Amino acid sequence: MKAVIFPGQGSQFTGMGRDLYEQQPAARQLMDQANEILGFRLTDVMFTGSEEDLRQTNVTQPAIFLHSVALATVLPDLRPDMVAGHSLGEFSALVAAKVLKFEDALQLVAQRAQAMQAACQEQPGTMAAILGLDDDTTVRICQEITEAGNVVVAANFNCPGQLVVSGSQRGIELACEQLKAAGAKRALPLPVGGAFHSPLMQSAEAALAQAIERTQFSAGTCAVYQNVDAAPHRDPDEIRQNLVRQLTAPVRWTQSVQRMVADGATEFVECGPGKVLLGLVKKIAPEAAGSSAAV
Repeated sequence: MKAVIFPGQGSQFTGMGRDLYEQQPAARQLMDQANEILGFRLTDVMFTGSEEDLRQTNVTQPAIFLHSVALATVLPDLRPDMVAGHSLGEFSALVAAKVLKFEDALQLVAQRAQAMQAACQEQPGTMAAILGLDDDTTVRICQEITEAGNVVVAANFNCPGQLVVSGSQRGIELACEQLKAAGAKRALPLPVGGAFHSPLMQSAEAALAQAIERTQFSAGTCAVYQNVDAAPHRDPDEIRQNLVRQLTAPVRWTQSVQRMVADGATEFVECGPGKVLLGLVKKIAPEAAGSSAAV
């Protein structure tokens, strides 16, 4: 069975999607449509913007989404048996599974990015990658720091031995110190604009929930394995609720891949910029075959 997976924030690069735009009429049509919907030429930033331009949340999220969906649109015989996306990538997965229409998903992605940007300004924070430490120890130390008054939580369970934590600036500083003392090989602060997938994103939930409530969701053509519980979903109401919860809940990527393999996935295809997720899949489920559709 084929699992198609879609990357999230951090996979962007200058020039992303240009070859698709120039060589694939269907992709060009989709990208031109996105420029109209958003009210600015996102493709100009994708093709020629600086790294700093592309790192702005209100640009990064629609850019990665657009690149991923445009690629999925032109790939012959993609036909997923199941789909999943890492954080933002979940919206690309929902389009691939025909739960959401492209234009509706793009607008939700743009609204999600704006809500997250506003939450970052209200509650500044950051994130750090923790390498070489077991998940249970990381979760326990983060809980202890939070209970003592500085918010920090496990945000992304990426693969065994690689977990991202998220929280206040002080919470992250304390976590990096204490997790290294507990045996982490490395604790690397990440160049991100906020504390994504943490309680500091709570103010974004209400805005996103309203936008999602106004949007039509359909029963999917295949199961979508969602970040919040690593379980397969096809019910539109469940999918809606999980998308809102995702803002403050951890991304359970390790568990999602394990569940997809348990449910029969033998091949993973990454659809979007980069090959980050395939690298994680190889560490989580080395027995599964993988291929990249990155352009």
